[in-house]
Amino acid sequence: MANRLTRHYVLSAVIILGLAVFTLHWTLERSLDARDRAQVLSKVQVLQTLLREHFDKPEILISEIEHEAAENQALRYYLRILDAQGVTLMETTGMRQVLPPSIFPPAAPVAITRFAGGSGALFEHQTFLLASVEAIAGGGPSRKRSLQVGLELTPTIVLIESYHRVLLAVLVGGAALMGLAGWVIARRGVRPLWDLADATRRVTASRLSERVSGQQWPAELGHLAGAFDEMLVRLEDSFRRLTDFSSDLAHALRNPINNLRGEAEVALARARSTEEYQQVLASSLEELERLSRMIDGLLFLARSDDARVAIQRVTLKARRELEAVREFYDAVATEGKVTLRCEGEAAFQGDPMLVRRAVSNLVGNALKHTPPGGNVVVTAREEEGGGAEISVRDDGAGIPAELLPRVFERFFQVDKSRDLTAKGAGLGLAIVQSIMRLHGGEARVESVLGRGTTVTLRFPGSRHPVS
Repeated sequence: MANRLTRHYVLSAVIILGLAVFTLHWTLERSLDARDRAQVLSKVQVLQTLLREHFDKPEILISEIEHEAAENQALRYYLRILDAQGVTLMETTGMRQVLPPSIFPPAAPVAITRFAGGSGALFEHQTFLLASVEAIAGGGPSRKRSLQVGLELTPTIVLIESYHRVLLAVLVGGAALMGLAGWVIARRGVRPLWDLADATRRVTASRLSERVSGQQWPAELGHLAGAFDEMLVRLEDSFRRLTDFSSDLAHALRNPINNLRGEAEVALARARSTEEYQQVLASSLEELERLSRMIDGLLFLARSDDARVAIQRVTLKARRELEAVREFYDAVATEGKVTLRCEGEAAFQGDPMLVRRAVSNLVGNALKHTPPGGNVVVTAREEEGGGAEISVRDDGAGIPAELLPRVFERFFQVDKSRDLTAKGAGLGLAIVQSIMRLHGGEARVESVLGRGTTVTLRFPGSRHPVS
């Protein structure tokens, strides 16, 4: 990245500097050319004035012509006066060898041209600005004259070439300095990226608590560092959940397997009667059923985590679904001396099998944690937009407030004794949350110690987006 930035910086700088150099060079050439043309026209006007006012005094004209040739060395002019037939009347000494009359353009009010290379060996690399104009001697039309003026441009060309070399040196030197400056600036600019990379290298699976946003980063990298820290928080939480999940899964599987092994060892310790073997097999079958339900729950959770899973939605009458669940658990409620009833009406879109499973898990949990004489109430309430809320409220012991955020975790048990044999594997609420996620809804839990727990399922309506 630093090298790419340096190349782009140098390329941009060279283009800008090159445009500046070209503009300066072009402007200088245009300015000098305009100056030279103005000087030639000025000399032409002087000669026209002398011819018009002093045509009968040739010594004045000769003095002007020879004066330019002898004294004004910075700007060397060559002057020539011809009559109407093209015969030279007077000219600067040596002009014929350098600028013969034939190389000048035809006389006109104003005719200026550029000529490179004189006819003499000494002047073959010289450049001249030539002007050929008409003039009148003394104002009479019969006294037509032609004026030929040549201005040597060697000083101007030398100046331009010197300026050109200076500009070229500036361009090359400037490109080199800009390249060095660009390299230094790019390295300093990407240095925070290297620091950020070094900070991220320190993050490992065992050091997910590392954070990179504590340093003073540039504004652009500050957002990146913040996003990276947010990712680390999610990863740390995922690793913690995975560790807890592995521990809970091992514990959940250990109990039924130990029970199966213990019963088998006891049964094989000595000869048993047929009835005793049947009891061992029946007990083993119960443990196997628990394992089967646990595996089914884990498979369901794994499938529900796939974002591509789609469910079939139909219009459901909430009261009818709730009554079906109540009838299923009515015998359990009667045995536990718990009053189970349904209230309210609502219609919403959902998968009937999944909805019944979610409500069944909640009712089963509520009956387990409600003492005799308590109540479990399942309520349906319709919301605006076609949605619905289904809540299951019990009179149980409640859940401590610090544990409420974890109740939907897999294998989580409020009971610190982790007695999974009596209370299940702790997958019920996790399955409920997965079902609600598939419906695009949410599950909320509220609880007060000593007064009971309420779990609310919110199903979105048709006007709510379903993820």
